[in-house]
Amino acid sequence: MDLTENQKTFNLTPHDFGNDFAFGVSTAAYQIEGAYNTHDKSPSIWDHFSSKKRTIYNNQHGQIACDFYHTYKEDILLMKSMNIKNFRFSLSWSRIIPNGYGHVSIAGIDFYNRVINFCLEYGITPWITLYHWDLPQILQDKGGWTNRAILSWFENYVKVCATHFGDRVKNWMVLNEPMVFTGAGYFLGVHAPGSKGLKNFLPAIHHATLCQAAGGRVLRSMVVNANIGTTFSCSQITPFSNKPRDILAAKKADALLNRLFIEPILGMGYPMEHVPVLKRIQTYIKEEDLKNVLFDFDFIGVQNYTREVVKHNFFVPYLRAKIVKASSRRVKTSLMDWEIYPPSIYEMIKQFNQYKEVKRIIITENGAAFNDNLTHGEINDTERLNYLQSHLEQVYKAKKEGLNVEGYFVWTFTDNFEWAEGYRPRFGLVYTDFSTQNRIVKSSGKWYQDFLASN
Repeated sequence: MDLTENQKTFNLTPHDFGNDFAFGVSTAAYQIEGAYNTHDKSPSIWDHFSSKKRTIYNNQHGQIACDFYHTYKEDILLMKSMNIKNFRFSLSWSRIIPNGYGHVSIAGIDFYNRVINFCLEYGITPWITLYHWDLPQILQDKGGWTNRAILSWFENYVKVCATHFGDRVKNWMVLNEPMVFTGAGYFLGVHAPGSKGLKNFLPAIHHATLCQAAGGRVLRSMVVNANIGTTFSCSQITPFSNKPRDILAAKKADALLNRLFIEPILGMGYPMEHVPVLKRIQTYIKEEDLKNVLFDFDFIGVQNYTREVVKHNFFVPYLRAKIVKASSRRVKTSLMDWEIYPPSIYEMIKQFNQYKEVKRIIITENGAAFNDNLTHGEINDTERLNYLQSHLEQVYKAKKEGLNVEGYFVWTFTDNFEWAEGYRPRFGLVYTDFSTQNRIVKSSGKWYQDFLASN
């Protein structure tokens, strides 16, 4: 199916979603910036982690990535030409405060001021994520997210950001996907910092939950008219069969993957009833903590890519539940072996709408990686185009049914460094030639450009 045929079968326009619905793109500092040791920037945990052999695909790293540090003007102008009016990006803690706590880098502040000002000059609204996984290594050497001192480190970092950028930036996200950076980084060890086991995972969970609320309170007190959110990775969880043990396994997986960080901030506590091992987190809970994890966010960022099918497995410790790989189920998948299942995004909007305390939902990430082939200077990525359209249709379905959803951000603008997968998966609307830093707008990007212009 070519681009013309795709456009004929997709009849929605931005107007259908409402005048206040925000369309945009999302990125993250370590994945695009490069300039890993420019000026006084210190190493982050991802600089350190990717320097080790066999931790990243083909021993790749983000030292240069998309070189956004030097090409930000060209990229923002490209964004402008594609009618993209909302740009979600994160700040690098180690670029702003190289020692993690204390001295503030003038060069780091100046860089983000330039990015913010250039966005505003060209009519693009900045949406800032405070923490997108790149903790300063100097703080990890002190325990990172397992050290309760991170509460003061993080509050200080947020105050610095609010002080320097809060006069112009009104849209903020505190954390990006805490379940991923604690689970993959502090339990499984497949992401930075590479720590493993419950002794790391449980304190990291609790401290991240506390920081999530603490960051929100700092922003509320320091930024006038702030629109404050935080983001969660989530997937529709489906039991492998109707057997009671598979249904129970799915409930456990849902509690861990979808409920673990949202429910404490709403005053519901950790979902211990379905994940009993979480009772051990009480070791790290101090007086006033359950009050201090509460925060009334203006919006919740829902980040959805797929669904997961879960079955009982006795040999999986703590959960007795295991995700059944999409490739083994003979379903259509993306390059990441994630099932392409558009109804999942609708179901997650519906699930988060069930929390009456959630004011607004914004889809802050949705996208897919495929084998993009550069042919005669063009990338005809029909699979990605179909993916985005079919997911937008599900978002519209939710909106039309009266469910609370007020935005949609594509992951991602340019192909970038995809963590442990390196540069192999390409998620971008724009193709990046990492050897030349040349950018080529893909068919999906051209479609998004036309879609946004159709308003």
